[in-house]
Amino acid sequence: MKHQDVEIIKFSGERVQFSADKLRLSLRKSGADDHTVEEIIRTVTDELYDGISTREIYNRAFVLLKKKRSTYACKYKLKKAIYELGPTGFPFERFIGALLKYSGYQTEINSVLQGKCVKHEVDVIAVKNSDYYVIECKFHGDRSNKCDVKIPLYIASRYKDIVDNFANSHSNKQKPSEGWVVTNTRFTKDALDFGKCAGLYLLSWDHPDEDSLKSRIDRLGLYPITVATLLTKREKQFLLSRDVVLCRELINDTFYLDHLGISEKRKERILSEITQLCKVPS
Repeated sequence: MKHQDVEIIKFSGERVQFSADKLRLSLRKSGADDHTVEEIIRTVTDELYDGISTREIYNRAFVLLKKKRSTYACKYKLKKAIYELGPTGFPFERFIGALLKYSGYQTEINSVLQGKCVKHEVDVIAVKNSDYYVIECKFHGDRSNKCDVKIPLYIASRYKDIVDNFANSHSNKQKPSEGWVVTNTRFTKDALDFGKCAGLYLLSWDHPDEDSLKSRIDRLGLYPITVATLLTKREKQFLLSRDVVLCRELINDTFYLDHLGISEKRKERILSEITQLCKVPS
């Protein structure tokens, strides 16, 4: 059977034809060179069978990338690594706050703002120059879940209540400039249409096209700690529990790696991987 005739099973359970082009595109996003990409595609296609899951294909490609260079594997697993920030939404909120902080914003996590009617818990407040952003983060542990229109509808209502309070007060405090909704999954078309109409800024894994969550992470080298291939799951959870969410945060501060009792030799390998990963493309 030719590989283009093989049907694979997606995470949702849907059966689709295998596409070498889709695999090639995802491999290239890892930063792997063309020779490595084509070599992995040949290996994976040789091992295909009808009914193979996308998870099996992903796992095989990940192992092959890791053998070539661990930083390729780190970038390849970025989407999965963001899901691993769960099961609660708090590490994702910390991650978004850290992403903005290293992008030049002043940030506050889990603040309370008074609305005209009620008080509101706000996931992230970000300030840059004269702009003040009120940001709500929606983390989904199930990749099949999308943010539907109910989410921006709800956030728009809360944001309006906050803005109305500022309009009615005589405070000299900086007034909100824009409300954001950030998710680790995708928005439905209705959600995107409503967000645009309501003046909300929507940020997801793949939206906006040139400035999506994935694009920002890759462009700035701000990867979550969960992408690291040389840290165990237990070690990652320990770091997240100490509010260490970015690989970059470990480069100049080995306190937590020392606290975990990691040997000097292994620590050198971990820091080498992270340092290479966090290099911003020139």
